[in-house]
Amino acid sequence: MTAYDTPHSSDGRRRRSEQSRDRIVDAVMALVAEGHVTPSAENVAARAGVGLRSVFRHFKDMESLYAEIWLRNVRVYAAALLPYVSADWRGKLDEMIERRAGVYEQLLPFKRAGDVHIHKSPTLAVNQKAVSRVLRERLAQTLPAAIVGKPLVFEAINMLLSFECWQLLRLEQQLDPAMARQLIGNQISLITAAA
Repeated sequence: MTAYDTPHSSDGRRRRSEQSRDRIVDAVMALVAEGHVTPSAENVAARAGVGLRSVFRHFKDMESLYAEIWLRNVRVYAAALLPYVSADWRGKLDEMIERRAGVYEQLLPFKRAGDVHIHKSPTLAVNQKAVSRVLRERLAQTLPAAIVGKPLVFEAINMLLSFECWQLLRLEQQLDPAMARQLIGNQISLITAAA
């Protein structure tokens, strides 16, 4: 703080700095949501309405920016982990399918962008593995022991409920969200009925 600064001016600068940082993250997220998997710092600065130097003043490198984006996206994943309404495991499994479909659809552009950068981003690699592990554990807690104890059955269900499966159905096979969700639900029903 300089001799001319007051506590109020310091608070105002900090608030403006936080707002600038938020605009930068919002800009990256908007660009990625629009399909730009590798937005440039120049595009981010222009979208955020800040100078290019401001981007790198707030984020020393793209890795730190990826980490901030990941934190925001984790909040979306949290919706898949809310307590179930259903009491029986089949109802819980239906809720899980519905929730994951919604979360995956919302995060699909970010998954695509993450896949492009994951080979050079330790943050993305570690966080993606952590989320997969949590979702897998939640599935194991939801299904009856008789199904969890059958590795081929459990792994097939886990695969069908993965982000990668959703991505394949939506992007490669070009199914609409409702059809992709129905296909996953139908296949899981067949597997659990036969188990």
